[in-house]
Parts: sequence; C-alpha cells; structure tokens
Amino acid sequence: MSLYDRDYSKLGSLEGARSSQLSAFIKQTYQLFAASLLAATVGAYVGIFALASYFVQSQATFWILFAVEIGLIFALMYKKREAPLNLILLFAFTFVSGLTLTPLLISVLALPAGGIIVAQAFALTTVAFAGLSIFAMNTKKDFTMMGKALFIVLIVVVAASLLNLFFQSGILNLAISAVAAVLFSFYILYDTQNIIRGNYETPIEGAVALYLDFVNLFISLLNILRSVNR
Repeated sequence: MSLYDRDYSKLGSLEGARSSQLSAFIKQTYQLFAASLLAATVGAYVGIFALASYFVQSQATFWILFAVEIGLIFALMYKKREAPLNLILLFAFTFVSGLTLTPLLISVLALPAGGIIVAQAFALTTVAFAGLSIFAMNTKKDFTMMGKALFIVLIVVVAASLLNLFFQSGILNLAISAVAAVLFSFYILYDTQNIIRGNYETPIEGAVALYLDFVNLFISLLNILRSVNR
C-alpha cells in the first residue's frame, strides 16, 4: 500500500518552493542586467567626455582597455559564486566595456546626424530585446537547443571581423553587422529561455549573457545605421 501513500501536500510545497526560487532567480538576473547596462552607460559617458582625446591620439588605449575587459570577464566567470567579489567584477567589466565603446560612439557622433543615429540604434535595440524576450517566454518553440549552431556562427562573425581589420571594407563591415544583428537576436531568444528554465547556475551568468546580447546587438545596429547614413 506504500505505493499509494503519497503525501501530495509535501509534493505541492516542494513544487511551490522550486517555482519561488526560480522566480527569485529570474528577478535577480534581470536586476543585475539592468544595473550592468547602467554601469556600461556610465563607462561610455566617461569615455566620451573624459577620455576621448586618448582614444583619438592612440589606438593603444582601446586595446589596453579591451585586454582589461577580457581579463575581467574571465575573472568574473571564475569567481561568479563569491559575493560580493562577483558583483564588483560584474560592474567593473560592464563599466570597462562601456569605455571600449568610445571609439565607435565618437565616430558616429562626428557624423551630421550622429546623435540621432545613436538614439535610433539604442531605441531599436531596446524594442527588439523586449519583443524577443517576450516571445521567448511565451513560445512553445525550444531555442535552448541552438547553442552549438549559434556558437559556430559567432566564430565565423569574429573571424570575419578580424579579417576586415586588414581590408577595411565598408561593404564587408555592413554584411558582418547584418549577420551579427540576426545572430544576437537569436542569442536573446536562446539566453532568455535558458534563464527562465533555470539552466544557469547563478544570476550573474544570466545577466552577463543578456548584457552581451544587448550590447552586441546595439553595436551591430549602430554600424548598420552608420553605414546607411554614409
């Protein structure tokens, strides 16, 4: 008879506890994501209004900050469970990544309608991110199986971007940006579903994934709008 003597009240309470934990996980992830965007905005502001001359005079400034950014994200992933160090590393990484956007933002703002282009790119990114996130949360289609395919396309995009550093082709840059915009749109779907299904170990990981998706989509759209404007 023990097979039928189940305490369904305990099963229900366990399911409720898991649901509550997942809700708290998702909430914390998006709070950290929003805070990360704010830190990056501050970094970009500091870069444009305080460090612009250093970026203009030498490309070494960008590459030094880029190296620091890479180091910070690796340190963050290594220390992702150690609070409050993980939060310090998260905001240091997003702040520095905002600084590394300075050369791109300066080149766009130098155009006649530069400010409008930046605003349009940010607005389009925000709308796309919100729409894709809502779609990922409500669709029955499983995007969490696309990880390998997305990573392969990402490698191709990075390789093409490095190659274009030598060719400096405007057409190739536009093509890369278009592919990257589509790629990171799919990454938003992929990462959103992984977050709402609890597939990340910590909210830090989910927040970093969303942040990278948002920023790279913004960069892609900004490059597209800049190329079209030219």
